[in-house]
Amino acid sequence: MMRQPKDMMGLPADQHANFNELVKYCMISGEIDLDLYSEYDVKRGLRDSNGKGVLTGLTEIADVVATTTIEGKKVPADGKLYYQGYNVEEIINGEENRRYAFEEATYLLLFGELPNEKQLEQFIGILSNLSELTNEFVRDVIMKKPSANVMNALQKCVLTLYSYDENPDDISVPNVLMQSLQLIAKMPLISVYAYHAHRHFNLNESLVIRNPDPKLSIAENILQMLRPNGEYTPLEAKVLDVCLVLHAEHGGGNNSTFTNHVVTSSGTDTYSATAASIASLKGPRHGGANLKVQEMFDDIKINVKNWEDTNEISQYLERILNKEVFDHAGLIYGMGHAVYTDSDPREVILKKYAMHLSEAKGMTKEFNFYCTVEEIAARLIAQKRRLFKPVCANVDFYSGFVYTMLGIPKELYTPIFAISRISGWSAHRLEELVNHGKIIRPAYKFVGVHKEFIPFDERNVEE
Repeated sequence: MMRQPKDMMGLPADQHANFNELVKYCMISGEIDLDLYSEYDVKRGLRDSNGKGVLTGLTEIADVVATTTIEGKKVPADGKLYYQGYNVEEIINGEENRRYAFEEATYLLLFGELPNEKQLEQFIGILSNLSELTNEFVRDVIMKKPSANVMNALQKCVLTLYSYDENPDDISVPNVLMQSLQLIAKMPLISVYAYHAHRHFNLNESLVIRNPDPKLSIAENILQMLRPNGEYTPLEAKVLDVCLVLHAEHGGGNNSTFTNHVVTSSGTDTYSATAASIASLKGPRHGGANLKVQEMFDDIKINVKNWEDTNEISQYLERILNKEVFDHAGLIYGMGHAVYTDSDPREVILKKYAMHLSEAKGMTKEFNFYCTVEEIAARLIAQKRRLFKPVCANVDFYSGFVYTMLGIPKELYTPIFAISRISGWSAHRLEELVNHGKIIRPAYKFVGVHKEFIPFDERNVEE
């Protein structure tokens, strides 16, 4: 008997209708009356009616501050972000002339205090020694069947590192710290190599694999491994270093870090917990947001002829909000944040470096365009939603533009976020283990109906 040809999903053509029938049943059975969420006071998205996150844990690693107290009342204020009690703005400003700001921030997140010169030198030495990947791993894992989405390749590689570990399931603090340092050191190489593999095997481009230089910072190594000529300017390396610091941590409540807490609380291994966090970060509502911002700006640039005409810009942004153009979602991406209202401190810092880089790259006109869109979008969103509090741009608004100026391909936008955030994930995983937390198990209320079982022969068949 001849087999029918199958499509990419493995189904022959005569089974497509049957599958579509299953899709219909799936949609019908999965739909829940939205009024029930109010009736049972369900905190959808683990947020209260004001959008504030439900308190589910305690941490000393980071503090995300968006309000101040005046006469006993909390009011919106310029956002502040603290790593282990230190203001991130002061960390970056204090390290403005140093090459290893991200490494210092990583040390701070893991160990609670800023390193002195000797401690930093020793820490960098450990990371340099742990950064190597064997030729077999590069050949057998990264180069085989490369994914067009580097985040999936990153997940695959992180999970495969389990098999290269002599004690992968040992969740003692010393062993998890060693595993975490291995991942922090190796993820830049895995990400860049996975991108090169994708270009070569999927896009038929030349393959260039460059080893990391132990004398360089993580930011410098990313640039030298990524670029065909391996060259970069001090300003380019500094800006990328700042990006890594700003994305390294953002409290325990963000989706990927909370995912790490949830998975860690089950007692699973470091590689599984990290892969779960990567899966969370990949989503366009989380780490993939900066890519969505760039896609939106590509659309705006095509449709707005005069980048200095505020009326033309305003009219097109209104059409985006009215779901008439772009992706018809009615969202101006990069605007608004779950916590910050007056300002996102990461966006404020990155905007300054975006300005410096745009001046060096001859792209000040485009930078000014971003600033204009930011100003108009904040006003339009507040008007459209009848908000009584301001709407600020978040860090994703400028990060994609910065990566574009650095020549970083879009395939690496979210992986660079992961390269940075692994520091925060590792700190939170260790904090969860040190404090011997209970397994995280929230409740879901059943709102269906109990039914009598129907024997197979008595079930009705629809013709």
